[in-house]
Amino acid sequence: MMKRRERFLIATATAVLILSCPGTAVGQVLDAGPQVLTFHSDVDDSEQPYALYLPPNFDTSRQYPLVISLHGAGSNHRLNLRRIFGRSNADGENDVEASRYFPEWDDVDFIVASPYARGTMGYQGVAEKDVLDVLADVKRRFPIDEDRVYLTGLSMGGGGTLWLGLTRPDVWAAIVPVCPAPPEGTNALAPNALNLPVRILQGGADPVVRPESVRVWVERLKALGTHIEYDEYPGIGHDSWVPAYANGQIFGWFAQFERNPHPNRVRFVSDRYKYHSAYWVQLDALSPGTLASIDAQLTAPNRIAVTTSELEGFTLHLAGHPRFRAQGSLTVEIDGTSIRVPATDAPSFNRQGGKWRAGKAVARAKRPGVEGPMAEVIASRHLYVYGTGGDPSREDLEARRALALKAAEWSVDRGPFWGRVMVFPRIVSDREVRPSDLESANLVLFGTKETNGIIARFADRLPMHLDGASEAFGLVYVFPLDGRYVLVNSGLPWWHSDGSFQTRSPFRSSVPAFGLIGLGDYLLFSGFVENVVAEGRFDHDWRMPPAEAEKLQATGVVSLSIM
Repeated sequence: MMKRRERFLIATATAVLILSCPGTAVGQVLDAGPQVLTFHSDVDDSEQPYALYLPPNFDTSRQYPLVISLHGAGSNHRLNLRRIFGRSNADGENDVEASRYFPEWDDVDFIVASPYARGTMGYQGVAEKDVLDVLADVKRRFPIDEDRVYLTGLSMGGGGTLWLGLTRPDVWAAIVPVCPAPPEGTNALAPNALNLPVRILQGGADPVVRPESVRVWVERLKALGTHIEYDEYPGIGHDSWVPAYANGQIFGWFAQFERNPHPNRVRFVSDRYKYHSAYWVQLDALSPGTLASIDAQLTAPNRIAVTTSELEGFTLHLAGHPRFRAQGSLTVEIDGTSIRVPATDAPSFNRQGGKWRAGKAVARAKRPGVEGPMAEVIASRHLYVYGTGGDPSREDLEARRALALKAAEWSVDRGPFWGRVMVFPRIVSDREVRPSDLESANLVLFGTKETNGIIARFADRLPMHLDGASEAFGLVYVFPLDGRYVLVNSGLPWWHSDGSFQTRSPFRSSVPAFGLIGLGDYLLFSGFVENVVAEGRFDHDWRMPPAEAEKLQATGVVSLSIM
């Protein structure tokens, strides 16, 4: 095998040769082997690292398979790149020491990228965006075969592998979750793996991710007709990645598979527009928060059978499918109703009055990018805004600023196992919000229309307001404004807890922003967040359901302006 020094000499000689050739355009020359690159994140205008492996004799004239690998809790991108090549810590070496260097390993003909993804926060929200940003950055820099992009990860990263794999099944050719700890909501997405080969690797004596729960996942996928392989290592604990990735064997398994962008059958479920398409099927009209499903199959040339649930509209993107001919007619049977339409590349269908018909579904106020729930506000670029209105004293103003600072405390150290969450949003007063902020960022607004100038500015466009004198209540909700989100928190902060509430995120106690995970579009509570008065989702038009409106108005502390 070619050693690191030999690869370095080859790369250096190549660079010298390029530099010595008159008229040759000179670009960045990267060494073969492991290294660290960065991409610019628009979440907080930071440079975010990811570990990268380039194979020897890298050739820009050919396309390469790519593996995205996700690290576990308390780990990092550098350590994780070692893991996937089967090079765990040396005897007596801790993770800090192992992160300082890349050891020698056998070369493979793959490009490999391991995102840092902000440390230990799971792989939803900002971390999920980071993974997709790394994928885009690697594709921008290097020639990648779109049909040979693979995903793997261990523990927290194994759960992230299931989440990213099942929310976007058409991105990946195959996935390998190792001792996976999937986030809330992943179970319902199992049907999406119909065309996605899955291999799950698990320790039989794992005390952290219990093998019993993983076996349930395996049986669920088997029952759904997924290509599923399962290896359980007897007597192995939570470090099952050691045998799983030994000798870089995972690359040989991945090499068996290529993505089929045009499968005959597509089965896809989702409860949000954020994940609204797979392969040649696109969900056009659903109810955010309610799981919608579609099962579409080309049974013969230009004949499609479709069954749906909780879905009001969809589009079929058929261009390039071997069973589609862009001539004559197309027959689509939807939930037992046969519809014949011209054979266009992207026919749409919608349901009105319980009956399916041809045509695009009517656009709704809730749509991709403006559907909620509250956690979406902090899943991309956002800033925290405290108010200066109402002639506050110096002490009051400091207390308002302290509240916004507390909400923005992502980067706290949570101990040697969990590590840090590295997100750095801005904290500003209402007077410091710039026009570019309103155009490019979601806003987390603290106060009321009497105390926060931004809330006052948009008061007539916001759905509700808390009485400024109501110190015993907390009101928090998300609402779209000009294509972005605002999250308004009036009164008590959303993380004001008596300690008994168990959130879906294990980090609530130390990262206030994570307390929004699992919440809907609005929440009114009394005293502590555990004492819910009203909570839920706005309807398709971002309006309050009548029954919920009555609950809010009955308190006498909330006024509704949009119903």
